[in-house]
Order: sequence, then structure tokens, then C-alpha cells
Amino acid sequence: MLRQIGLTWAAALLATMPLAAQDIMDGAAFDAHVTGRTITFRTDTTDVYGVERYMPGRRVMWSSVEGICQYGVWFESKGDICFRYDHDPEHKCWTIYDEPGGIRGVYTTSPPYTVIYEVPDADTPLICNDLSS
Repeated sequence: MLRQIGLTWAAALLATMPLAAQDIMDGAAFDAHVTGRTITFRTDTTDVYGVERYMPGRRVMWSSVEGICQYGVWFESKGDICFRYDHDPEHKCWTIYDEPGGIRGVYTTSPPYTVIYEVPDADTPLICNDLSS
């Protein structure tokens, strides 16, 4: 009887615990979600934080709102998705969460810990004022 009560209590406790660890994307899940896409990101205070194009081979092109574009690559490191852009020796890491409305990224490299959100079905183009044709 005590064993049954203990198991029931444990099941009830587990049911109320947040499942945050289960929605963190690893490299394979992130790759499946982004490759071949151009994704617009926003923050809680901005409609457009930036736009990133995800190409084969884990290559990326980031476009900030100001129209500054950077080429780079992404890789998985210690559970985060990290980006290394040309001409920037410091990699930028994010914990990426798979959520019903799209991915959410929490910047983990250093404060401030910016949070970005995928804007579903956005058609925001990459604007690269700094690239010559």
C-alpha cells in the first residue's frame, strides 16, 4: 500500500514539473528546422531583430536591421547552437527552444541575455547594404 502511494505521489509530482529540458533543440533538430529557410527574428521590444538565411553545410548569412550582413557557420557546443561569423573571432551561442509558434533563442555567451523569437511566415528579405555586387 505504501509503495502504491509513493508511486502515485511520484507520478503526480512529475506531471507538474516543467518540461523545459525536453524542448531544447540539439544540432540535428535545429538543422532540420532551419536548413533551406530564411527566418526573421523579433524580440519582446522589436518587430524585427534580424533575418538569417540557413544554407546547406551549416552555413548562414545574418542580416541585422541596419542592413549589415555577415556570413558564417553554426555548430553545436555544450547543448547550445553557436554561430561564428567572418571577421568576428568570438562565437555567439544560443539555447534554442522548439515552441509551437517557432523557435525561441536565449543568448548565452554573455550578458545581456537577449531572447529572440522566430516570426512565423515572415517574408522579410535580407538587406545587405555593406556587400558589393
